Formats: sequence, C-alpha cells, structure tokens
Amino acid sequence: MTNQKESFSIGDTARITGVSQKQLRNWEARGYIPAPMRVVCGQRAYRYFTRKQVELIKAMKRLMDEGYALAHASRLAKQSRGKEDV
Repeated sequence: MTNQKESFSIGDTARITGVSQKQLRNWEARGYIPAPMRVVCGQRAYRYFTRKQVELIKAMKRLMDEGYALAHASRLAKQSRGKEDV
C-alpha cells in the first residue's frame, strides 16, 4: 500500500529529503523553494509542504550532492519538473 499523504510537516520533509529543517527555512527565505502552506495554531504557524514541493527538494538535494551550487540546483530541479506549480 502506498502512502497517500498530501502534506508533510517540516520535520517529515527533512527526514524524507535529507535536508535539515534549518536549511529548508533558509531555502524558503532565499526563494529557492516555494513557501509552504502555513497552519496557524495559537501563536505559532507550522509549515506544511506538498508532495510536489517534497519532490522538488529531493531533486535539488540530489543535484547538490552531484556538485551543483544551490542556485543552479534549484533552477535545474524546477526545469526538470516541467515548471509545474509546486
């Protein structure tokens, strides 16, 4: 049976992609990944990433592991995803 989960917390996203939570926040702040959905609970807002965003982050990580710089990895990953809405 496959996992049909539609959104992932920042912790789950970090575990799935191998990218730390701190790095995910940094990439978001610098515009390399689209801003995730926020769920507000009291005074806090929690990030939730879509499956497409997780796949984009995984592709970026793979490219960076191959030696690409972050900016180039982001561009290539977005192009290879067919410029889908992520």
